[in-house]
Amino acid sequence: MENKTARLTVLIDPAKKAAFEKLCYSQDMTPSQVMRRLIRDFMEQHAPSPQPAARKTPARKRS
Repeated sequence: MENKTARLTVLIDPAKKAAFEKLCYSQDMTPSQVMRRLIRDFMEQHAPSPQPAARKTPARKRS
C-alpha cells in the first residue's frame, strides 16, 4: 500500500452499505480493501495501454 493516502467519499443508500459491509466481512476483507481492489482492476481494464518506447538505432558510420 502507498505511504500517503487520500480519502474518497461515496454516497450509497444505507441498506446497500450494510449488505456490502456484511459481504466484505464474510470474505474476510474490509470494505476499503474491496474498494481499492475494484478501483485497481477498473484502472487496469480501462487505462490506455502504454506505448512501447521508441528504440534508438545506432548511427551508421559513413565511409
